[in-house]
Order: sequence, then C-alpha cells, then structure tokens
Amino acid sequence: MRVIAGTYRSRQLAAPRGLETRPTSDRLRETLFNILSPRLDGCRFVDLYAGTGAVGIEALSRGAAQVWFAENADPALASLRANLVALKITRGFTLEPRGVGAMLQRLGKLGQPVDIVYLDPPYEAEAEYAGTLNFLGSVRGRELLAPDALVIAEHSSKAKLAGRYGALVHTRLLKQGDAALSFFGFPVAEESSLPDAVL
Repeated sequence: MRVIAGTYRSRQLAAPRGLETRPTSDRLRETLFNILSPRLDGCRFVDLYAGTGAVGIEALSRGAAQVWFAENADPALASLRANLVALKITRGFTLEPRGVGAMLQRLGKLGQPVDIVYLDPPYEAEAEYAGTLNFLGSVRGRELLAPDALVIAEHSSKAKLAGRYGALVHTRLLKQGDAALSFFGFPVAEESSLPDAVL
C-alpha cells in the first residue's frame, strides 16, 4: 500500500496484520482521487473510519489544507500514527481517537464547514452507514458541510445504499471489484418559477 500521487508520492504505508482493518486498495484510491482532483487544493477533508489513514494522507499529499481523521480501533490507530510519523506529517491534520461520533461533535464546534467527507466503515456495519449518513443529511449535520460538499461512502459492491439520507442525495455509484463508492451531495435548489407580473 502506497501514496499514489502528490507530495508523498510512492511512499509506503503501514497496515495492521489480519483482516480486522480493510484498507482502501491503491487502485480504488487512485480512481477516487482522479475524480476528486479538481476539488482537493486547499480543501477541508474528513476521513471517517480512517483505518490506516491512507485516504486522508492521500488528500494531504494532493493539497488538502486540513484533514480530520477519526479512528478508534487500536491496531488501525497505531498504523495511522506510524504512517503520519514515517511521512513526517506534523501539521494540517487532526486525529480523533474516540471515533466518528466524537469527531462529528468536534467538527460541529469549529464553525468552519468542510468540503469532502469520506466514510469507510466495516462493510457489514449497516447501522454505521445509516447512522452517519443520516446525521450528515440532518439539519445539524448539514451545518458541518459546505453547500457544495461531497460525501463519499465506500461499501461492498453487493450492498446498495439508500438514494437519500435527509437532505443528502445519492448522485453517483462507482463499482470496482468487491468495492463500490457512493457519492452524495445537496441538490441545488431550483428557483421557483413565478408567473409574469401583471402590469
């Protein structure tokens, strides 16, 4: 596993042994960041269920201004911290070791909306997908996000996420092998068509 492009290009990333952590593959990350590239420079990026931190580190490598990592599983957290140290990344990130709920609360206190949220819970954790996406699509969750924010969920290609979570609407599905990426955003409100004024 390696950083695909940018400042830390080709640098190797550590991952814990065993199947508890399922890092996003290099190929899927390359596809994801090819799509995100126009949005990355100076963006505020959130990596939920961050695992080894590979996705958030890729965002930093490609010009994100700030990345927030949320991860509370000890083996993954150890790898994430080791990767940040190995790459000598000392700023531009916040690490929340209490997990996703604590991170969302923390972001709510910032008062500065984020541009991209990436979430990659364990594929079998349906409640985590629904809970996090429903929160992000709620009134409170929407306050954390920029109006044109993008929320991306990585999930099993055999699973199908809902078309809508609160105000968040499913806009794109990309499948690659056993994995899939679902993209969500806020629809642009159409101006209500008013009848011509009678003079």
